[in-house]
Amino acid sequence: MNAAVATVLGTWLVDLETEELVTQLDADVAPQHVDIDLPLVVAASRSGANIVAVVNRRPPLAISHDAGRTWRESGGGLPKGTAVTVDDDNPDRILYAARNRLFVSTDGGRFWRALVLELPEITAVEFA
Repeated sequence: MNAAVATVLGTWLVDLETEELVTQLDADVAPQHVDIDLPLVVAASRSGANIVAVVNRRPPLAISHDAGRTWRESGGGLPKGTAVTVDDDNPDRILYAARNRLFVSTDGGRFWRALVLELPEITAVEFA
């Protein structure tokens, strides 16, 4: 599984399984835009049932599995976030970016795995 990661030094294709840089990309990655009036970085699954919000507090994530009806905190050990995305093909797969590190959850945000790869300052992410 790959992710396109926008950094201040360009966009990179990252292999999330081998935790390696694959190549630099010419395409830009734009942060997912969800039209809300709150100062949050938000990502949602294609169906809209799973929503992930990066908040400016501890833990840094709020996750809803029922289209925003109920929320739970997630990511107690994660650093402050800069970007997040939900996989369209598997809404339990979430990619979270801190300043220069990537974290992956495959269980809807309950547990997180840090990639050893360090990147320049990350501005946006998406599954590729």
